[in-house]
Amino acid sequence: MPSKETLQIALNSQKAERTAPGWPQPNSGRSPTLSTLSEDKEAAPSHSGSFRRPFPPLVRPRIGPAQGTLGLVVDPVRHTSSGSRLGNYKAQESVGRPGADSPAVGVRSLGAGLCGLGALRCGCWCRSPGPVLSARASGARRGVARRWRQVFLGGRAMQRAAALVRLGCCPRTPGPWGRSQSSAAAEASAVLKVRPERSRRERILTLESMNPQVKAVEYAVRGPIVLKAGEIELELQRGIKKPFTEVIRANIGDAQAMGQQPITFLRQVMALCTYPNLLDSPSFPEDAKKRARRLLQACGGNSLGSYSASQGVNCIREDVAAYITRRDGGVPADPDNIYLTTGASDGISTILKILVSGGGKSRTGVMIPIPQYPLYSAVISELDAIQVNYYLDEENCWALNVNELRRAVQEAKDHCDPKVLCIINPGNPTGQVQSRKCIEDVIHFAWEEKLFLMADEVYQDNVYSPDCKFHSFKKVLYEMGPEYSSNVELASFHSTSKGYMGECGYRGGYMEVINLHPEIKGQLVKLLSVRLCPPVSGQAAMDIVVNPPVPGEESFELFHREKESVLGNLAKKAKLTEDLFNQVPGIHCNPLQGAMYAFPRIFIPSKAVEAAQAHKMAPDMFYCMKLLEETGICVVPGSGFGQREGTYHFRMTILPPVEKLKTVLQKVKDFHIKFLENNQSRRWKEQHNILFIVLPDFSHTSLRVLIFYKTLVIDASPNFKYST
Repeated sequence: MPSKETLQIALNSQKAERTAPGWPQPNSGRSPTLSTLSEDKEAAPSHSGSFRRPFPPLVRPRIGPAQGTLGLVVDPVRHTSSGSRLGNYKAQESVGRPGADSPAVGVRSLGAGLCGLGALRCGCWCRSPGPVLSARASGARRGVARRWRQVFLGGRAMQRAAALVRLGCCPRTPGPWGRSQSSAAAEASAVLKVRPERSRRERILTLESMNPQVKAVEYAVRGPIVLKAGEIELELQRGIKKPFTEVIRANIGDAQAMGQQPITFLRQVMALCTYPNLLDSPSFPEDAKKRARRLLQACGGNSLGSYSASQGVNCIREDVAAYITRRDGGVPADPDNIYLTTGASDGISTILKILVSGGGKSRTGVMIPIPQYPLYSAVISELDAIQVNYYLDEENCWALNVNELRRAVQEAKDHCDPKVLCIINPGNPTGQVQSRKCIEDVIHFAWEEKLFLMADEVYQDNVYSPDCKFHSFKKVLYEMGPEYSSNVELASFHSTSKGYMGECGYRGGYMEVINLHPEIKGQLVKLLSVRLCPPVSGQAAMDIVVNPPVPGEESFELFHREKESVLGNLAKKAKLTEDLFNQVPGIHCNPLQGAMYAFPRIFIPSKAVEAAQAHKMAPDMFYCMKLLEETGICVVPGSGFGQREGTYHFRMTILPPVEKLKTVLQKVKDFHIKFLENNQSRRWKEQHNILFIVLPDFSHTSLRVLIFYKTLVIDASPNFKYST
């Protein structure tokens, strides 16, 4: 801490500086102190209204340059604009004050004085007055109160003072008491030497210190392409011109966001459960009221707002078991094997969590289809398990080939312990529906290799091809005989989010787990107990899905009509998407047998591949980003789902209304042709017999480019040909 003599030398130096020509002198009429500054407010220039209000009376800082006094006075009876008191505190300490009892310096009060100078911009009558004086009275009082609280609490008050002084003073114009920026900053720096600034504490959580498994997680469905779509939407809202007027989010299977109307009966029961007073309303059918009363009676306090058992509400689990029995033609289902979940994703994550173990070559390997739904790869990364890829047969409508399963498991045994086999049926993103023969082969393979089977069946209602039928793994397993049905461990999953319901936001779902060891069942319940229970509203929505109106009930006709309308429209859009994509040169789309997505294969020229590499992007990510920027259509690149080396795809939902879907498909077609034209050399076009003919398009009163291909082979892969 500097001595009194040191500070006196500094103050004498400042006094000499103030006597220089052109600087205000103490005997020039009035002493230009901060205490008199508040009285001179009317005489001060306004500078375009900067000094609209006087200095707030809450704080009266003052400086006596002749005596070297630097201090402040806090008036205890003043209030801030909110009416709160600063407190019964009155301080008046000074540096070098005549008659001071101690030569020691009051460091906090000195810092407070400097902070006051900074708040006033050191008193400069320049064009950038301090934030306190330029603010309105209420804001000024709040600002001053905050500053002085910080001062009296100590800590970084002096550093703040120095920063304010450095930033607040005009470098050329002296203050009314003759202080320049340099002298004020020097004094503040001298004070700061009393308590040196501490280095900033390093953050505990950084990219280097965080969980590396979380950092490895990727989820393409809501990845960079979707973030870019959000940025473009904000730009459109701000009026920035684009070649389109809206962003069409075709990246995710969110039915109601795409315009699908909810099922009336489901929403009626949910409304009654959420607001039971409606049970007396004549506007609701009796069968909806009956289901709502039953659900509420099973909830604690007759309310959806209560917790449920960790495994789920008992009566809902009973309804799920009854639904599975009906679906599978009488194959029994035990409610004790039913676990209600937060969507199907929660159940899949839970089962994988309890399965993964070991280290090194004994680490659990999880077999997943490629292409796959990115949830699986994300959870595998999070759990630090080993991902084992098996490839679906694109040339055979994405069928599952058991020989490919054998190849994958044999190769995996060299570096991990393959223990889990995941199946998605109907497929996401590929849309294939597995035949019964294929399912039997898979079950036999799992029995043979001692694999735990996970069957993702959330699209079981979404089957469109007349040649296909959904077969549950549970049903086929039981029909293969006790050798399989008593030994193969199987977890199957369903959800409210897909099918004809499209209730994604309720996050309702269930899993049925069979042939589980009794002790493991206890461990599973314990694991589920950690998250208490799934949302009870989601459980109720799941109950309505598995317990819909039946013939003879009041709501059956409307329910059946709405359900068939949704599924019929989806079937129509699946066929439309397949046909239109296959009319585009350089795009091939397998039949959409089920689910709600197309996963077409696209040809990307080598020139575009090089451009993508220059941008450090996967080629199909580059393609999808260009598609988004030029058309406003958001799709997900195939690299986010996995694909064979050298092939490129994208996933697009078929959920938009028919007319909008036609517009989307036409835009994709136009973009793709333009993309090929811009990224191919003339030599390539000649080699592949491409003829560009410009003809008048009278319907659009403009020129239209028609492209004719003659038995065009644009990829070396077999069966990838286009002819006109």
